[in-house]
Amino acid sequence: MADRFGNHRVLVVAGSDSGGGAGIQADIKTVMALGGYATTAITALTAQNTVAVEDVHPVPPAFITSQMSAVMGDIGADCIKTGMLYDTASIAVVAEMMQPYAQKIPVVIDPVMVTQSGHRLLTEMASDRLREVMLPLATLVTPNLPEAEVLLGRPIDDDEQSMIEAAQELRELGSQAVLLKGGHGRGDQLVDVLVTASGVECWRGERLPTTSTHGTGCTLASAIATGIAQGMTLVESVDRARIYLRRAMEEAKGLGQGAGPVEHSFTVNPSAVGYTPQ
Repeated sequence: MADRFGNHRVLVVAGSDSGGGAGIQADIKTVMALGGYATTAITALTAQNTVAVEDVHPVPPAFITSQMSAVMGDIGADCIKTGMLYDTASIAVVAEMMQPYAQKIPVVIDPVMVTQSGHRLLTEMASDRLREVMLPLATLVTPNLPEAEVLLGRPIDDDEQSMIEAAQELRELGSQAVLLKGGHGRGDQLVDVLVTASGVECWRGERLPTTSTHGTGCTLASAIATGIAQGMTLVESVDRARIYLRRAMEEAKGLGQGAGPVEHSFTVNPSAVGYTPQ
């Protein structure tokens, strides 16, 4: 590792999006845009576009293991990020593979459950396994409001205090930190809440008037993972990731007939941190 913001390694364990806006494709674009080096272990193949997921083909669990083993045995990782894991078998092998690394390599878990078009990307039985075996391995877990409701088994109001309480409750499930995202909340004013052992940080902002929201969760989590891999603090990583995602949404080209992808293909100063949370 040459310096604080050199080419650091992020292993992404997630599904493939044939439309290119989310999943492994969004992860790789994001990591590269922020100056990192992305490696991958693909958990499922999806046939999808901006409108719908038309088919899902899970990767055999043994081959997920082979991919992770091949990468970690040679290139290694400075941060591991997980996305779509799809079923209990995939979760089991990913958790088993990460056990030896989780104590020394930061792990960002994006609990991908449902697409913007409403297609479920995590089976209902797998939600329990994700909560039980994956969250205790996490340095950070990044649920949106619907995902947090599934993990907690209860509804969550989108006001700031309710989100703080929910994030604190989620952290009690084993993750070192929780970033509860408010993008699915109502109204034009949104808040993202980060809860760590040190306390609570909140980022507040206005909702962008755009339909280009496909892959925003994948993009944000991978951007955070890249910052962590580069040696940034968690708050710095979240801050830069939010700056990058907002810019990517502003620059989106409006592709497709549904929830379009963001625009990943621009660069952000790797050390840029612009907003101090309140």
